[in-house]
This record gives sequence, structure tokens and C-alpha cells, in this order.
Amino acid sequence: MSRIMSGIQPTGSLHIGNYLGALLNWVRLQEEYECYFSIVDLHALTARPEPQELRLAVRELAIGVLASGVDPERAVLFVQSQVPEHSELAWVFSCMTQMGDLNRMTQFKDKSQFQADNINAGLFTYPVLQAADILIYRADRVPVGEDQVQHLELAREIVRRFNGIYGQTFPEPIVVPAKAPRVMGLDGESKMSKSRGNEIGLFEEPEETMKKLRGAKTDPQRLRRNDPGRPEICNVFSYHGYFSDAATCEQIAADCRSASIGCVDCKQSLAGNLEKVKGPIRERAQELRANQGAIDEILNEGGNRARAVAKETMDLVRERVGL
Repeated sequence: MSRIMSGIQPTGSLHIGNYLGALLNWVRLQEEYECYFSIVDLHALTARPEPQELRLAVRELAIGVLASGVDPERAVLFVQSQVPEHSELAWVFSCMTQMGDLNRMTQFKDKSQFQADNINAGLFTYPVLQAADILIYRADRVPVGEDQVQHLELAREIVRRFNGIYGQTFPEPIVVPAKAPRVMGLDGESKMSKSRGNEIGLFEEPEETMKKLRGAKTDPQRLRRNDPGRPEICNVFSYHGYFSDAATCEQIAADCRSASIGCVDCKQSLAGNLEKVKGPIRERAQELRANQGAIDEILNEGGNRARAVAKETMDLVRERVGL
């Protein structure tokens, strides 16, 4: 069976971009592959979070992953920092990664703009740790969004270099496309992100979601209620494609073009369909929060299973490189 590895950062509250871009994919993949899903708290350190906030974010993320349908009986769910082999392999890979390769990473440039006062070395070498995250489990498939494809290609280059020097050790991982490779935020200008304040929270109550949708950007040329709309360029309508059925999408598109409905009507319909998905997840999350011991048990067991595989890989790497 092919092996999947994927991770998600514990930075801010989960939103529908996380759900569509990662969690929904994870739920599907656990039925088809051997899956390792990680809460990558070491990566989160690049933003220098408060210690207690980071610990709480890790737990809330674990709750969100489980509430969304990831089954710890089918997949290994664990916290990255509990498997020290990630960091050890990252150092080995750092010694095999050219500065020129890292200089070409567009994600470093993009992220640096949002933390201009904290452009640290970890942010620069982030893709090397990401490669180690994948390859410590010798995963051959990785679900990533479009903004991470360049990082995966670097991981493949690192594999080729390592295998060329030390002999066949790692597989070259390939991309598993996500249902939603890039979910735009409510501003319609950038990827959905808590830090940019353009998100719809996965655990939000319906009133809060509707409040946010009222201010969401739509077709910029639709200035009045009776102006015909262009759903194909409307960011809010794009969400319908993920949360509304085909018949609803078709009807809303037709009514928008003919100005039979306004943007508020479109947003109210979307809010209702969002709640059909978010409501059950929010309820399951509340149940999990009431049983913190179960969360600890799941993460501890996942960490044990992940460490067993990671140790096997690192033993091989140490032997190959001469440590």
C-alpha cells in the first residue's frame, strides 16, 4: 500500500480553507492509503508564537482534525515535535541542499512580507524540514496545495541527491491533488488565512459566519440589486461549488446573471449550506473537548506509531551517511 504523509500548522483557528484544502482530503485518503498526519508545531515556531498559545493551538487542531472525520484507527495522527527524528533528518538534508535552491522558494518571499520583523533562518529552511517530515516515513504520496508544489519538487530533488550519493534510500514523493488546492479569503485577494482576517472559521456559530459573509467581496461590477451578476468571477459563488449541490449552484448562477436574486440572497443560501457541514463538526468538537484524556491518548499512541517508523528510517540514514 502506498504511504501518505501530510501536515498542518497549529497557527490560528481552523477555517474552511483548512477543511477544503487538507482535512477533507485526509478523510478520503485514509480509506485508500497508509496515512501519517502530523500537527507540525516545529514549523509554527517560525512565527514565534507564545508557548501557551502554541500548546492550546496544537490541541484545538487535533480536535478539529478528529471532528472532521480523521479516524485514528485508520490513520496515524501525531504531533511533529514528539518525533525527534524529523529534526535529525532535516539537518542531514540541510547539508545536501544548495542555497540557490532555497533562494528560489517563493513561499519564503511571500511569508517574509507578513513578518518583516522576524525573517529568521527557520523560515528560510522551512522546505528542508518539510522534506524531512515526508521522507522520515518514506512516503511516496503527498497531498499539498498549489502553494506547496514548489516545496515538494525540492523534496524530490533532495531525494535524488541523497540516493545518488548514498544509494537508493527514499522514494520520490508525488503530489496528490486536493479538492481545493487554493481557497481564497473573503477579501477575494489572497489565500484564506486567520492572520489576514479573511477567513470563515470551521467552529464558528452560524450568526458569526453570516456576519462575515455580509462583508465578503462579490462581483465588483454588481453595484446595485438589479445589476446582472457574473458568478464565474464572484469569490462568494466559488464557495457554493464546495458546499452546495450542483442543482443549487446552477440555479444561483442563473438567478445571479438575470438579477433575480441579489448578493445577500446568494450569501444567505451559502450560509445555510455551510452550516450543514460546520454544524456537525462543531458538535463533535465540543464532545471531544469534554474528553481531554481521549485526545492525549490518541496523540500519544500516534506518536508511538510514528516514532517506530521514523527510527527505522533514521537508523538506515545514519548507517548510510556514516554516523
